[in-house]
Amino acid sequence: MDAYAEKDADGVREGLRTPREEPPPAPSDPVPPDPAPSDPTPPPVAGAGAGIMALSLPYQVVVAVALAVTGVFACVHLAMVFLHVAPSNTLTKQNGRAVDDWVYPEFEQNWKLFAPNPLQQNVSVEARAEVTAADGTRRTTGWIDLTAQDTGAIRHNPMPSHIQQNQLRRAVDFYFNSHTEDHRPNGTRGRLSEQYMRRIAVQRLDALPSLAGSDVRRVQLRAVTRPVPVPRWSTEKSKSSPSHRDFPWWRITDADRSADTGADADRKRAEATR
Repeated sequence: MDAYAEKDADGVREGLRTPREEPPPAPSDPVPPDPAPSDPTPPPVAGAGAGIMALSLPYQVVVAVALAVTGVFACVHLAMVFLHVAPSNTLTKQNGRAVDDWVYPEFEQNWKLFAPNPLQQNVSVEARAEVTAADGTRRTTGWIDLTAQDTGAIRHNPMPSHIQQNQLRRAVDFYFNSHTEDHRPNGTRGRLSEQYMRRIAVQRLDALPSLAGSDVRRVQLRAVTRPVPVPRWSTEKSKSSPSHRDFPWWRITDADRSADTGADADRKRAEATR
């Protein structure tokens, strides 16, 4: 009887015993912990943002002098260009020569496009020459339209050269701006413009097939101004006949002739006669 009682007491104690807790299963794909947020700002560089002060003293002096010279040059240049394009005033009358020497030819400004009364004339340059033939006889050619040569080369040409578009036109403007009405030069630029016009004329005439074998001794140029006809709806009156301004006769020297020879000269002659 006691044996059965102990057996029943042991069974009761085993039934009341708390079962052992099993550890939770490990996850199949563990999630790594979030990394610490990184600072996007790069570490400061030694000397950054210090500018000129980061340089040594000799370099600071060099940079300061360079900036000062650049600033003075910019101010002087702006002042000269302003006086060049500004209406006539006391400063331009007193310092016109200095302003022109600074502006021409690199910084020339042309505001005629924006003038209240734009250009209404076509100016062409014509030339004639006194030539000596191979047999020694001399003759004077008729007037040859040099501007028509450039116009013919530009028309229907999608990419005309700057020489064809600007050389003769700018040369005439250069000459007129540096000479008086009676063709007296205003200074050294006047002599230079004469030489420039003379060399252009000689090169153009030497390239003409009609003057092949002839020696050009003297040349004369003239500017022919033809008014642009006014539209039918305009009441403005304008001259219909052209006006001429004859240049003096110029004697040709060896310095006025082109130094091009051979194939290069033949190419230029072919271009001029197209």
